[in-house]
Amino acid sequence: MPLDRRTFLGTSAATGAAVALAGATATPAAATGHTRPPKRYSFTVMGTTDLHGNVFNWDYFTDKEFDDKTHNDVGLAKISTMVNKIREEKGRRNTLLIDAGDTIQGTQLSYYYAKVDPITARRGPVHPMAQAMNAIGYDAAALGNHEFNYGIPVLRKFEEQCDFPLLGANALDAKTLRPAFPPYSVHRLCTPHGRDVKVAVLGLTNPGIAIWDKANVQGKMVFPGLEEQAAKWVPKLRSMGADVVIVSAHSGSSGTSSYGDQLPYIENAAGLVAEQVPGIDAILVGHAHTEIAEYFVANKETGQKVVLSEPLKWGQRLTLFDFDLVWEKGRWTVEKVGAQVLNSNTADEDPKITRLLGDEHKKVVAYVNQVIGTSTVGMTTADAPWKDEPIIDLINHVQAETVKGALAGGQYAALPVLSQASCFSRTAAIPAGQVTIRDAAGLYVFENTLEARLLTGAQIKDYLEFSARYFVQTPAGAPVDTAKLTNADNTPDYNYDALSGVTYEIDIAKPAGSRIAKLSFDGKPIDPAAQFVLAVNNYRASGGGNFPHVARSQQLWANSEEIRNTIINWVKAKGTVDPAQFATVGWKLTREGTPVF
Repeated sequence: MPLDRRTFLGTSAATGAAVALAGATATPAAATGHTRPPKRYSFTVMGTTDLHGNVFNWDYFTDKEFDDKTHNDVGLAKISTMVNKIREEKGRRNTLLIDAGDTIQGTQLSYYYAKVDPITARRGPVHPMAQAMNAIGYDAAALGNHEFNYGIPVLRKFEEQCDFPLLGANALDAKTLRPAFPPYSVHRLCTPHGRDVKVAVLGLTNPGIAIWDKANVQGKMVFPGLEEQAAKWVPKLRSMGADVVIVSAHSGSSGTSSYGDQLPYIENAAGLVAEQVPGIDAILVGHAHTEIAEYFVANKETGQKVVLSEPLKWGQRLTLFDFDLVWEKGRWTVEKVGAQVLNSNTADEDPKITRLLGDEHKKVVAYVNQVIGTSTVGMTTADAPWKDEPIIDLINHVQAETVKGALAGGQYAALPVLSQASCFSRTAAIPAGQVTIRDAAGLYVFENTLEARLLTGAQIKDYLEFSARYFVQTPAGAPVDTAKLTNADNTPDYNYDALSGVTYEIDIAKPAGSRIAKLSFDGKPIDPAAQFVLAVNNYRASGGGNFPHVARSQQLWANSEEIRNTIINWVKAKGTVDPAQFATVGWKLTREGTPVF
């Protein structure tokens, strides 16, 4: 049985899981002499991360099978097929299956069962991700930061519905500073040599939860650094007899933080954990949405090489950690460990999983295809990363209008309202004619909420300069390839903001930090001392992306309604989406004053 989440005490020993009846075959004794060859045992730990509500190989925003430019597939149904194959090859009881977090947010399937038909309702449904992961047979999962997006009650209900523990050694009760979730689980693998192998899985989540989901966790939970908590728990696990220690960390490996110095804890700390904390054999990495097949980090104290692996996202990859153990001096020792990732586009969906959740899938498809209005023209985000497009203006218009309404009649009602928006998906579109929930929701694929912050003209200029680092410096006269123009220094699309309410140019021939030109408000150069209200999402307002000033600015208003729903409700109320009523060309790319497009 996995660790009982409801009765866990920090000093209790974790119970075992995945007890094996047979392991690797014993090596026969040497033909001559009296020495016996050492006893050996091998097992495999499979890992996923950042599943983000993907069960089926389906895109609910386009209402068709998922596909991207490299033809990845997604979903637990495909992972299930791959897991079954590995278990058949290795022996079911010589394997474990774990996850590194961000499970219950990200698709309209996960949204539906958090908000539309919530799992927290009396006699409510079982979350599709719990159903699928239970059926596949997960042994443990770390908490991700997005687990907290829908509030702690939804997370606790999901936890209750899972047949495996949700681990978070650095998710502490704010009052007692004791673990609010099980820190670890221990799993016994039975070998043919007498003594079981004890495999401990330590779960670590992301400190950024404290700012990204401040509204849901403040005063309830705190999230210290991964390194600190790993240093506390790994020795305890070893003293409890763990032969192998695996960390499942919802934290990237880069050692960087998107929130700058707002927290004393590193966001992407998996590599630092390996480097600083002795006694770890492998780390399943999450959060960064990157693919790392096998990456070794030497521990500074012991010199031991720790293997890290990150299986991309959404069920697109499955990590395999292959362990070879040898019996030495009365204990099992890791002789060798390696990692690899498998691509889920090589697997068919497991019919067991698709049958299990077929009804839930149909309900969500029907929901997202509800018609909520009409549009006079078609709009798309295809060029939105480098052009001011009406479809992004729609987001900004809805946000600015919402904030103006919220501040009406108050102290700040007379201040001009600016708005920020990003191109979250390059395939989002509003069609001419009927507009559905999925069309509107596709503009905003994150569960961000809206805030109003007070900034000066000078701060707005700094904000735009920081945003403009997204573009690759391109000299005047040089050819412009849009495929290579954006995402400089690996800046993701969601960390490039376009502002409405002001006009400006971005000179991409100049170095980052000195690109914003002709910044104007109401047809005049912006006054550095003037005050503006910025309609901004809670991720950015809480420090996400490390944009200057906004996280420390005065909050004038905030609500808990997701921006996605605000857009949907706006379309419903208006009935017709007409870009002529809100679309303007407020910014453009230039080189030495000449427009790029």
